[in-house]
Amino acid sequence: MKDKAKFLIKQSLKKKMKTKWFLVANIILCLLLVALINMDNIISFFGGDFDEKTKIYVVDEVGVYESYETIFNELGKSMPEDFTNYELVKDSTSIEELKEDIKEKDDIIVNIKASDEELIEANLISYEPIETITKQLLTTSLTSIKTSLSLASFGLTEEELMKISEPITINEEFTNPDIDENAEAKDILSTGSLIIFLIPFFILVILIVQMIGAEINDEKSTRGMEIIISNVSPKVHFLSKILATTGFAIIQCLLTFVYGIFGLLIRRLGAGSISLANNDFGESLKNVYETLKNTGMLDSLLQGLPIIIIIFLFSFLIYALLAGILASMTTSIEDFQQLQSPLMILIMFGYYVALMASMFEGSIFIKVVSYLPFISALVAPITFLLGQTTILDLCITLGVLVFTTYILIHYGIRIYKVGILNYSSKDLWKKVFKSLRNKE
Repeated sequence: MKDKAKFLIKQSLKKKMKTKWFLVANIILCLLLVALINMDNIISFFGGDFDEKTKIYVVDEVGVYESYETIFNELGKSMPEDFTNYELVKDSTSIEELKEDIKEKDDIIVNIKASDEELIEANLISYEPIETITKQLLTTSLTSIKTSLSLASFGLTEEELMKISEPITINEEFTNPDIDENAEAKDILSTGSLIIFLIPFFILVILIVQMIGAEINDEKSTRGMEIIISNVSPKVHFLSKILATTGFAIIQCLLTFVYGIFGLLIRRLGAGSISLANNDFGESLKNVYETLKNTGMLDSLLQGLPIIIIIFLFSFLIYALLAGILASMTTSIEDFQQLQSPLMILIMFGYYVALMASMFEGSIFIKVVSYLPFISALVAPITFLLGQTTILDLCITLGVLVFTTYILIHYGIRIYKVGILNYSSKDLWKKVFKSLRNKE
């Protein structure tokens, strides 16, 4: 019996992996991951430059450039680093000449002029529309200059003007003794984890469900199922399909991880010093590591990682089991696609709950949802990293998954026996419920 199971698993994996579509799909996946990891280098190769600063030419007709430069730089410090790659330049060239210089560039001309009604006014000149954040920075700094000039007209000293224009110092104090000061950083990192780890899980689950459904319905439609079942028991056939498909998902997951490592190596060997944040890639990783360490998420991750990996594996398994049971009850791939729709809705529910996990802090709801099979792999790791659940909760989640796996195997085999050789939907549900009452 074991030899037959091994043979079926081996044949099923060969059928999935020794095909042109598997090779082509993995080549495309590898290229996409490498390109995504090295996107900034690719853009730079074709002429883009992330280190090139946007020049802002200030044509000052009033004599406020020094004050404007101070205010502009001060405001720039409070903005995200990615949006402050500017170089302020005082220029006395004519506006028409500067217009020629900035053609097909992101550079900007700021012409500050005197105004009888408003003390000063400014013209912003650019080749294309200015980005919203850049325009906001320019508008705010110019408004501050106007305010300073207005106050100076009342005879205030330079020191008094500086005090008025200085940004206010804001200190945060929390009265809740149990509040987590690193909550915001944890929220950002957990969202990153959702994108990096759980979206691939989401894709692989869909792949498992569709693959099992297509394979079983293909064998039923070609009547090949009758030949197979005459040589092996439905139990062996069922479990071999599940193990082969789950194994394929794990192999594909490992290959994706290898492609990611390959992309990082290419980045390291190539021009890896360029990044969207104008920092060395290694420095960026170091900053992520320091944030993980300071927030305590690194220790939590190391403690819970083995259990989280096992939760992922059992989640793959229960989705494969359920897909196999549902596929055995259908007579065509179209029927199976209708049955798998509720599964897709369930996965999407788990994804969105995980995405909004930080909003449910301290709620019993989020803890209970992290125990639920089929969506626990999406929710439990995030709530654990956020500190909303503990190692004990992860163990409970794993226990529920193991119990669910046992139930699906125990009763699923009975349904599989009834449905696998059934080619008509007539009285099928009656036969299914009858099979659940009978012992094997």
